[in-house]
Formats: sequence, C-alpha cells, structure tokens
Amino acid sequence: MRRSPAAVALALAGLMFAGALGLSAQGGAGGASLGSLRVVGVPQPVGLDVYVRDPAALVQLGKAFFWDVQVGSDGRTACASCHFHAGADHRLQNQLASPPGLATSFPRNQVLSTGDFPFHQFADPGNNQSPVTRDSRFVVGSAGLVAQTFVDIRLTDRVDLGSDPGDPGVFSVGGIRLRQATSRNAPSVINAVFNVRNFWDGRAREIFTGATPFGDSDEAANVLVDSSDGLTLTRARLDQSSLASQAVGPPLNAVEMSYDGRAWAQLGKKMLALPPLARQQVSASDSVLGGLANAGGPGVQPQHNYVSLIRAAFQPAYWQSTQVVDGGRRLVSGIDSPRGTNEFTQMEANFALFWAVAIQAYESTLVSDDTRLDRFLDGDTSALTSLERGGLRAFGGQGRCDRCHQGAELTAAGVSTVAQQDGRQRPRDLGFFRTGVSPPSDDVGGGGSDSFGVPFFPAVGANASAGVFKSPGLRNVEFTGPYFHTGGAASLAQVVDFYARQGDFPDTALDQDITRIRINPRDRTALIAFMEALTDDRVAFERAPFDHPSLCVPVGHVESSPGVPALDSETDSRTSALDRWALIPASGQQGNPVPLQTFEEFLAGVGTDGSRAHTLQGSCLP
Repeated sequence: MRRSPAAVALALAGLMFAGALGLSAQGGAGGASLGSLRVVGVPQPVGLDVYVRDPAALVQLGKAFFWDVQVGSDGRTACASCHFHAGADHRLQNQLASPPGLATSFPRNQVLSTGDFPFHQFADPGNNQSPVTRDSRFVVGSAGLVAQTFVDIRLTDRVDLGSDPGDPGVFSVGGIRLRQATSRNAPSVINAVFNVRNFWDGRAREIFTGATPFGDSDEAANVLVDSSDGLTLTRARLDQSSLASQAVGPPLNAVEMSYDGRAWAQLGKKMLALPPLARQQVSASDSVLGGLANAGGPGVQPQHNYVSLIRAAFQPAYWQSTQVVDGGRRLVSGIDSPRGTNEFTQMEANFALFWAVAIQAYESTLVSDDTRLDRFLDGDTSALTSLERGGLRAFGGQGRCDRCHQGAELTAAGVSTVAQQDGRQRPRDLGFFRTGVSPPSDDVGGGGSDSFGVPFFPAVGANASAGVFKSPGLRNVEFTGPYFHTGGAASLAQVVDFYARQGDFPDTALDQDITRIRINPRDRTALIAFMEALTDDRVAFERAPFDHPSLCVPVGHVESSPGVPALDSETDSRTSALDRWALIPASGQQGNPVPLQTFEEFLAGVGTDGSRAHTLQGSCLP
C-alpha cells in the first residue's frame, strides 16, 4: 500500500519545516530522518499472488485466527491473549519468569505493584555507579499454558488431549501447576509490519519458508501443491514476510500456546473442524468481521467456517486435493479421506502456510500513523505543544534517542532505516543494540542460534551479537508498558531515567550511543511529554482498524489460602491451578467511549471508575 502523492508531498513539506526548526534527526547508524509514517509504504510480501486469490478474504481469515482462543491446546489461548492491549499485554498477576539464561527464583502468582519497579534500582536514579538498592533478575513475561505433553487432538473439541509431565517444573506451588510465563515481555504487534525482522532477538526472518521462523535456514519443502501430477512437496519462499515468520512461532510453543509436541497438521485438523470464534462475541460493526458476525450469538454465521474462509483466501492448488497424507506428508494411497487423527487432507497439512500468511495480512492492517507527531511532521504546526516540541528537540539532540528510534517508523529496525544500510548485516545495521537493560549472561538475545544451528547474526559472531535486542517503535508507547524486553520498568519516567544514567549494566560493552546520552531534568519532562504525543487515538480508543472480538484472558490464579493455588476441577489435568478470568469486551469500528489504561495507571488503580478500558475488572467464563 502506497500513500497518495499529495500526502507524500504534505509530509515532506512538514519534514522540511521540522528541519528548519532543528527538529529533524539523523540516525547514528546512517539511518533515516524522522518523518510522518504516512509516507512509508506498508511492506508487501513478494510473491504473494502465488498463494493468495483474495487479499480481503485473507485479512478476514487472519483476524479470526489471531483472536480465536480455540487455537491454544487448552482451548482458551489466542495470539491476542498476549497482544490484547495496544497490541501488547498489561496483566499484573502470574506474569513473572526467569530470564532464559539465568535460573533465578521468582515469586509465583504474584500481583505486581508500584513498589516492584524498576526491577534494577539505584540509590541515585540518575547514576548507575551509585549503590544498587534492588536487583530483581526476573522478567515480566506473559502467561501462557499450564505445561502438558501433547497426546492427540479430539475432533470437534477445542481442547487437546494432554498428559501431565512427570516433573511439575518451576511454574508450580506444592505440586499444583501454574500457567507458564514467557521469558521476555510481549512487544506490540501494532506497526510490527515495518520491522525487517521480528521477535526481540530477530529470529523471525524477512524470508518466510512455510513452517518455521528461520528463513532460508529451513531448507525443507514445507508446502503441498496440487497439480496434474498429484500432490508434490515444494519450498515456499515469501520475501518481506517477517510477520509470517513470527506467526509460526507461538502456536506450537510449549510455553505460549501448545501442549508439548503438537504438529501443524494436527492443529489444522482441529481448527478446520471448529466454528470460528465459537465462544467469543463479534461486533456487527467490526471493521473486518462485522459482515460475518452472528447476530444471534457468539462467533460468525454458520455458513462461514475456516474451510470456507481458506478457500476464499487462497489459491485452489494449496487446498483442493482429495488425496490423503500421513504425518510425514507421505501419500496414503487408496483412500480419499483421513481415517483418523494421524492422516490429513492437503488443507490440514498446509495449515502453517495458511495461518502465517493470513496472520501477516491482518497484522499488516494494524498501522498506527495518525499520532500528533505524524500530524506535526505533515505540516500541522499546532499538533505539538511547546513542551512536546522541546521533547522532540531533546529526542534528536543530546538525548540521542533517534540513534535507535529513527526514521518514520521510530525504530532503526524499520524498513526505511535498514534500506539505507547497503545490505550490511551487523546487528546495529538491522536495528539491534546492546543498551544495558540486562547482562548478556541473563539473556543472550541476538547472540542465539536458530534450530538449524545458524546464528541470528552470522556476519559478526556470537560475542558481538550477545545481548543485543531489537529497538521497538515508539508509537503508542504510553500504553505498552511494562517496558524493555524484561518488562522491568513500569513508566515512561523510569524509561527516561534508565537512559539518563546510560543503562543499568555499564560494564557490558554498551552501544556507543548509549554512553553518550545526556538528559537534563528539563529534557526529562519534555521527553515524557513527547512520548505521550506518540499515541494514535484510534489505538487509545480501539477504533478501526484496532477493533476486535471479545476475549476472556487469564489474570492470575485463584488461591485457596494465601500463597496456595486452588485446583481447577474442569481440566483433564488433576494438578492445574484454577484461573481467574477477565473480559475484554468486543469493540466495533467506532471503538470504546473511554481510552485504554496505561500500565502505570493499572498499578495505581486508576480507571476502575469506568474512565479507562481494559481494567480487567469484569469477569467471564473462558
């Protein structure tokens, strides 16, 4: 999608105006100047027509997939369960985990409070050489599933058959199993389409190959194509598709959405037999799904199912065959329909492709380009207050924020900045930096390797990339707390303090621009005001395209006595803790009458009077 010539001209005129005031910012890595996001074309996957027949139907399918809790092995967990609040997660209870490289103790089922933040605290918040008064080396992740070993799907049942692992693991109290939490904080999916790579560590590559996040490292033929010669396995390859690469990570992840050992074809067989969003409400005015909404109850109209949605969205060559394959995608001759849960249709076997490409299409519509900064850079000089303009000057001045948050995307990991790096593949060239949030020994970040043994950044080696993380875009940052990949800061003020003291771990070979930051008290106030001006009201009020179906999210475990979780008698497991559930109501394209709640407000109890949305006060049944 490209902006109109008139819009581009207006934005460029605004950028010239900002430059005249000394407000344009040039990234330290040779990146793009700040600008309105309206002038940046939404990246389009290269080669999409090979697979897709109807882009609008593809977005419908992707939105249904993203919000459907039936995808989780427990029948209660969707992608949206960790990305329901400005594309992120602001739950307070049972969110803690150890960082991936440090097996440290963390409180189970704890309700976070203002006094827990920041996780790494100094006697003088502006001096990282002053005494450390708190060093909480756990992270605020996102609650996923109670650990189970996958046994099988149950046809027409949203809940997979699982068995308890022998070891209750660290996410347990007295043998009672709690929901596991991820070892990194959930980043927002809004504007993620502009990231050249996705995930904090960059493992979701820009090339999608049909089944895994790892791009060309995965050399397998992952897609079944029907032709005159019958079904054949072929390699899939879509460029500019890191969102598709990211999308195939969580559904089979044994912490996030799946019992351990589930395969894509099994998930496909399960979902194709279930009515979309069967236990969730869809607004008749939903900007994408409204025309499908079931006016008399939950979900969509009975004539619309995942089979029909896939047929509408994708080319027939990827779903039309009546041949049957086994779990290894080998042809089973002599039959024209599966005889059990270990035999699959072509559509079931290709479910990873359908899932990833559809999720990418939906997330590509989540573009937030109507902030007051965008309007200012489009030429509306009244869009920012004098204080906010001062924050913009500090952002590109001694604050050096623009070195990592540059270009119209406000991230050096965005397409505009990366395109200017002439193909260089160092972490810094791709928008990944070591900022001193945590030691590399806690979380190696971009220094890791994929499941094929290929380093995430092979151009520089593990040592040079250890501890680097993707620079996130800053639009709507007001609502995406807690902050950093650790979730260790609760407010924008704590984020600014972190950078003012040049990180928390100065002895970890920080990026050179971090060590040059200078933020005085007046700039601190102005920077916070400027970041609050990066909010798009459509996101704040969940107006289209940020409207959505209803969602029931787990918000901690019920306790039978202090510190002792109660048992859930309604699951197959006899050792799972009982969840508390909170309702995220469906919103139509006109959104909510009140704005979302910030994480800092949630900690303080602000908004429970009805003045904020997503306060997680309303109960629901999953």
